[in-house]
Amino acid sequence: MAVDVRAFIELMRPKNMILAAMTVPLGALFGLNASLTPEQTTAVSIQIFAVMTFMGAGNVMNDIQDVVIDTQAHPNRPIPSQRVSIEAAKKFAVGLWILSISAMAYGAYDLAQNDATWWPLAVIYLTAATMMLTYDLGPKTKIKGLIGNISISLMVAAVILYGAATVDSMSWLVFYVAGVVFFTNLAREMVKDCQDMLADEGLRTTLPMKIGLENTRMVAYVLIIAGLVFLYIPYWRGPFSFGQLVLQTPAILLLITLNGPLYKGEDVQVSARIRAAMLLGLLAFILTMYV
Repeated sequence: MAVDVRAFIELMRPKNMILAAMTVPLGALFGLNASLTPEQTTAVSIQIFAVMTFMGAGNVMNDIQDVVIDTQAHPNRPIPSQRVSIEAAKKFAVGLWILSISAMAYGAYDLAQNDATWWPLAVIYLTAATMMLTYDLGPKTKIKGLIGNISISLMVAAVILYGAATVDSMSWLVFYVAGVVFFTNLAREMVKDCQDMLADEGLRTTLPMKIGLENTRMVAYVLIIAGLVFLYIPYWRGPFSFGQLVLQTPAILLLITLNGPLYKGEDVQVSARIRAAMLLGLLAFILTMYV
């Protein structure tokens, strides 16, 4: 039984869910100048749950659709390794969707009850849900390569906006941070497609298949630089001071030094470093608000 529980947790990809859990309160804090009332903290906690179950459901759906690819590329994942059956995974995904939608609906209702603007929360959620469903079920944007990469990255970046919408507070800073997340995640998705190109053959039409591995890695690095530009803007234009940019040094170094590993085709290492840089960047933004 314990093995089954671990397999279902693995199916949700908890590392991605931890990033999501961080970005919801981050979006809320940016909109409110790093201060949350007890009521807002409760509201944010509920929407963290909504986003985590949303992402968990999406990851389960993705693994169900990718079972053929993963049998070759990632045979140790829960479904290819037969630790979780496809039927059990489908039921698990439905359960996660129900929990997520319920949490979002409660959040929108609570905002309306407090005479706050509720519709951005619902619109962002429903837009992300539409992209998620069209990614895996139809028209299956995931098999179209770049369009699918963009959809996934928009969904990840939307979590920042969702966090701000949770407490009815949007700002330019929230959009800048969402820009960082979008561009760096898009670069990571392209690098992952380079890593999986052989396994994707005949199943997906990815950017590396169209323009080649070297060109795709070059595009990924340009996107990383775009992410760094968005990271820099809040320290240049405000609300942060330029000196506080030093807190972003670990994330900046991780990203700006990726040209070497990309040139060498070290896709697994690059993907891991981009994920680590995103995490460090978000942590640095949090520190910046309190230093």
